[in-house]
Amino acid sequence: MNCVGVRFHHSPKLHDYTFDGAPPPPESWVVVQTSRGLELGKVRTPPRRGHPKGHIVRPAGPEDLDKAARLREKAEEIKWWIKARLRKEKVRAKVLGCDYTLDGSHLAVHYSAEERIDLRRWVGEIARTSGARVEFVAMGPRDQTAYLGTLGACGMESCCSTHLQDFAQVSIKMARDQQLPLSPEKISGPCGRLLCCLQYEHEHYQELLRDLPRKNAKVCTIHDVCGKVAKLNPLAGTVDLITEEGSWVTAHKSELRR
Repeated sequence: MNCVGVRFHHSPKLHDYTFDGAPPPPESWVVVQTSRGLELGKVRTPPRRGHPKGHIVRPAGPEDLDKAARLREKAEEIKWWIKARLRKEKVRAKVLGCDYTLDGSHLAVHYSAEERIDLRRWVGEIARTSGARVEFVAMGPRDQTAYLGTLGACGMESCCSTHLQDFAQVSIKMARDQQLPLSPEKISGPCGRLLCCLQYEHEHYQELLRDLPRKNAKVCTIHDVCGKVAKLNPLAGTVDLITEEGSWVTAHKSELRR
């Protein structure tokens, strides 16, 4: 079924939606029907085959964009009101943001908490203040980063808030294979979890490591220099050896005896 990928506010994830007539061009704003109601989204892909989650109701006009901007301002006010209310009650929850649907009938309150808490007792009070049906959405550390948007160690905006569609499994082995320092400050992202980008080059590093001996292995070179492998340099294709005399020698993989 022909669809286009649509991105919503505060999330890089693309959702497929069907359309009538000519396909809406990429970067155009559209009004879509979701399970929550009418929402404003931006088209990010040309037509493609997909599994639609709904239907595009119409292209977004100036009045839709203006209404969405006013609802964002109202949602920001509601967010700070909820923060103050929870602080007064000494509830240990962090309110990340609020999002109205385009018709203003539904309010999603995104929050995080270290412990499991029940916020349902505030639904009625928030509903009266916001004039909308209220939904609480709990978010984990990675989801928080994607929702709020942060800068990564590379100086660019984090992958999870710009283009990453799913969180792949990342392990400490990926950092070891890439010879990275295993200090949490070096290999963790703003979310406090292992960097998602460790997975990007891991397969390439695995291929390079196949031609190198393991760390701490005892090897000799064709020049009769023997020692223990202290460090691997997969990109350069070399290893650093510590000889029995305690000196350091760098040898290329082509110089190692098989």
